[in-house]
Amino acid sequence: MPTLCKPAVSVPEYVITMEDTLEFAKKVHAGKPQLPLALRLIERTGVRKRHIVQPIEKALEHPGFEERNRIYELESKKRCPPVIEEALANADLTTRDIDVIIYVSCTGFLMPSLTAWLINNMGFRSDTRQVPIAQLGCAAGGAAINRAHDFCMAYPEYNVLIVACELCSLCYQPTDDGVGSLLSDGLFGDAVAAAVVRGTGGTGVALERNASYLIPNTEDWISYAVRATGFHFLLDRRVPGTMEPLAPVLRELASDHGWDASNLDFYIIHAGGPRILHDLAKFLDVDSGMFRHSWATLTDYGNIASAVVLEALRRLFDEGTMPAGATGIIAGFGPGITAEMAVGRWTLDTPHPMDSGSIPASAGYLARDLAHTTKGGIA
Repeated sequence: MPTLCKPAVSVPEYVITMEDTLEFAKKVHAGKPQLPLALRLIERTGVRKRHIVQPIEKALEHPGFEERNRIYELESKKRCPPVIEEALANADLTTRDIDVIIYVSCTGFLMPSLTAWLINNMGFRSDTRQVPIAQLGCAAGGAAINRAHDFCMAYPEYNVLIVACELCSLCYQPTDDGVGSLLSDGLFGDAVAAAVVRGTGGTGVALERNASYLIPNTEDWISYAVRATGFHFLLDRRVPGTMEPLAPVLRELASDHGWDASNLDFYIIHAGGPRILHDLAKFLDVDSGMFRHSWATLTDYGNIASAVVLEALRRLFDEGTMPAGATGIIAGFGPGITAEMAVGRWTLDTPHPMDSGSIPASAGYLARDLAHTTKGGIA
């Protein structure tokens, strides 16, 4: 059974607090009629602080789309490798053991994808498959987990690396003063996360079933307007109410698997905002404390887009309370309106007796290379 191992997560060194956010919003958007409502909504997010890749003074500037994308490239190449190394170590693998890299990001654009740079600069095999996902926004973290699951079900010997690089502060648009834009300015933060889905072995969430769902006729509720100045985030006021139609979908996924979505052991839910977490807990009939890892992520880092589910999962690992066999659900939500969902069971790695010697699991990459050669090196 494919296993989602412990994620690694890193946030930038520059911190902006709730108080900073409110102060800068009042200064930059002074006199705008929507500002009082936006300030109240920002205060209700519960976001205590966020981390960003530049000092706030530079983040508030707009040097142009070209310069922002240059910063995105520079920062992603600097910040992704150490997070990837940690995620590989968590899975007891090396770069040579990875067969697929799924890279998700909606806050910058590179072609070729960063996956090509990672392969060339970190020692991944040249036949490593590349799967960049750029347009699923916050749902992409869940989508990456599900596509990794699919790959490992098709190729049980495969290991899949997931990398989420979200530098949301590079999308700030100082001229946008709609309530949705102003709210997003106080909600989103920057982060890099990575995790490995092992085809066999590993400790973590044994992925058993996944599903996708698109709420009909909501494609313009969360979107980017792509203009000369870059990505302009558009957020419809109806988005926070989407948990009512999505909760039955989550229930059905669990029910189809023989489980009750109201009675699971862990919930890793995208922390898009406080109402999403409140409403989903209500409609699933779950105590909101079961979403504690998502709440903590929102409080400490804000909405870090596709990286949220990996950060919330990291907190579950660190809590260290899950027994083998514990059941849970992972769900990410984003543009579409799209839901990417998975159910799984906590599993503890039990090495085969033949593996109990001094040779680590990751030392088998030469044998894996030979196996790929005998398969014709097909990628």
